[in-house]
Amino acid sequence: MTSWKQFQDENKDRFLNELLDLLRIPSVSAKTENKDDMLTCAKAVEKSLLDAGAQTTKIYETEGHPIVYGELMVDASFPTVLVYGHYDVQPAEPLELWNSGPFDPTIIDGKIFARGSCDDKGQFYMHVKALEIMTKTNTLCTNIKFIIEGEEEIGSPNLATFVKANHDLLKADVILISDTAMISMDSPSIDIGVRGLSYIEVEVTGPNRDLHSGVYGGAVANPITILSKMIASCHDENNHITIPGFYDDVVASTDAERKKMAEAPFDLKEWSDDLGIKEVWGEKGYSTNERTGIRPTLEVNGIWGGYTGEGAKTVLPSKAFAKISCRLVPNQSSEKITAMVLAHFKKIAPPNVTVDAFEHHGGEPYMTPIDSHEYKSAAKAITTTFGKEPIPVRGGGSIPICSLFEKELGLKIVFMGFGLDSDNLHSPNEKYDIVNFYKGIETIPYFHKYFADKNA
Repeated sequence: MTSWKQFQDENKDRFLNELLDLLRIPSVSAKTENKDDMLTCAKAVEKSLLDAGAQTTKIYETEGHPIVYGELMVDASFPTVLVYGHYDVQPAEPLELWNSGPFDPTIIDGKIFARGSCDDKGQFYMHVKALEIMTKTNTLCTNIKFIIEGEEEIGSPNLATFVKANHDLLKADVILISDTAMISMDSPSIDIGVRGLSYIEVEVTGPNRDLHSGVYGGAVANPITILSKMIASCHDENNHITIPGFYDDVVASTDAERKKMAEAPFDLKEWSDDLGIKEVWGEKGYSTNERTGIRPTLEVNGIWGGYTGEGAKTVLPSKAFAKISCRLVPNQSSEKITAMVLAHFKKIAPPNVTVDAFEHHGGEPYMTPIDSHEYKSAAKAITTTFGKEPIPVRGGGSIPICSLFEKELGLKIVFMGFGLDSDNLHSPNEKYDIVNFYKGIETIPYFHKYFADKNA
């Protein structure tokens, strides 16, 4: 009988080439110009599920980009694992900062450089190949369902409607997600929580048209200057967010929890050197790992206005814009924080400008209990293939659909991510180590084995 590892080793080159083909599809959900590419990618995902052994697949249309569903129901007495992932990717800009084409996957030093290589094509595809391994070796001990969406990177605006309308279709016993990272391959970890998200855009308007900065400068408020001052006022000298009520619902981590977090291996100098920074920044009284895991944030994701083209143009702009996101922690509500931040920017605007602010999307924070059978199955799977027990950590990113899944389907979520924080997610030169890709494929079948065994 062929073992899981033997089957993987015999087919690993094909597995990798299939992923590279998927990465060549520019499935950028944020851009209307890529609408056809999104459908092409959805069809490719559906085909991959069928080839891997799924009995039933379907592409569900939404008001936006389609959702791919697949399932293999082996035995009604088996537990059912629902795998979630997303085939859409972030925009690749700025293109000039890529060392190779973002949709021309390039392998350098054992790493796949391409947009979506880690987030999330490389990671959800591990589950597709794990399904193939288990079906081809006749060792599947769970029923498996897949829901692979095309709008995660724009806030999953149509997923809630789909989930609410398909409770029976999505009925399962656990949700398994690989869209997170490990500390390192030497120090495996499991995210036990992700932060929530509030994402807004602010528009500041001064004069009714762009003005000559010599004729009008010094006498008319510059929207870029005003917006910059407004943003700067959102943090005090201790980098504490100043918006009234922002921290009211924050559940502070206990001293014991913070002590446990501090046990995770972390080299501040190595971390800083990798980013090319001389000194870290953040809320006073917290470590770097705490700032990126257990504390809420407010960050400017983009700011623009006036003339930004080549050469000089002495203009006093009519408008200035900024995109701002807040990462949220338990028990903060994205709806409440969004309303609070929108109102704050309108309130602090001086009378010489007008402010319009609106929401893009949001999502709730989520925590996984580490004493559950679901978590223990994942931890045992990782221990089996890595040879050491994973460290539970809090992730800094957001997966907006987590709280929706638990609310609508009544299921707990397990995060089994195999990426690294250094994989340049959402940045130029996104990468995914081939060894991580293969390790994920090797590990996932063990989760199904241990989850199916209630005594494991």
